[in-house]
Amino acid sequence: MSKERYIAAKQKWAEKQVARGVRPRLERAEGRLPPGQKLTEGFPVLDLGVQPDIPLPEWTLTLDGLVQQPTVLSWADFNALPQVSDVSDFHCVTTWSKYDCRWDGVPFTALYERVQPTAEARFVYFTSYDGYSTNVPLEQCLDDDVLIATRFDGAPLPLEHGGPARVIIPKLYAWKGAKFVKAISFLAEDKLGFWEVRGYSNTADPWREERYA
Repeated sequence: MSKERYIAAKQKWAEKQVARGVRPRLERAEGRLPPGQKLTEGFPVLDLGVQPDIPLPEWTLTLDGLVQQPTVLSWADFNALPQVSDVSDFHCVTTWSKYDCRWDGVPFTALYERVQPTAEARFVYFTSYDGYSTNVPLEQCLDDDVLIATRFDGAPLPLEHGGPARVIIPKLYAWKGAKFVKAISFLAEDKLGFWEVRGYSNTADPWREERYA
């Protein structure tokens, strides 16, 4: 399926769910597996049909917006930052979940400390090398399980899963964790990302089933 057909199909699916009256839960569900999800032992690959293979010497991560120290990090600069290892569950909006994913990389808090966002910064906008984008409130990005992952299960993050670096935000549906991350901007106002403008939820809480707008 071409990139355009894939995007159109996903957008149509969201429109159908809204037309059917699919709405978020009023109360947040309890338990490890969010409502409407099924466990998988595999790790399905979902993207825009483009997997940009950026040579590591050419890879950069731009940190800009409402920050005191705008920064462009090379691959070496990025990996010189503090590193963490974290195990979390992964929940895809297409109704599958994978338990106990081990990610290694740079915690978002290390990037926050590096650029020192101003008091006006309240949202984070992620963009990727494949043209993808998504948005998350800054407060949620500061959770201790949010990181820019460069390794999965002890090995370098493969291209099909967003390598060399992708965003992991375990408490939200996985589309909020941008693959192939290229830039992180700190904003005063919310700015909808790629799927958010195409009918997907802006808040994306799996335990409330916030799948669609």
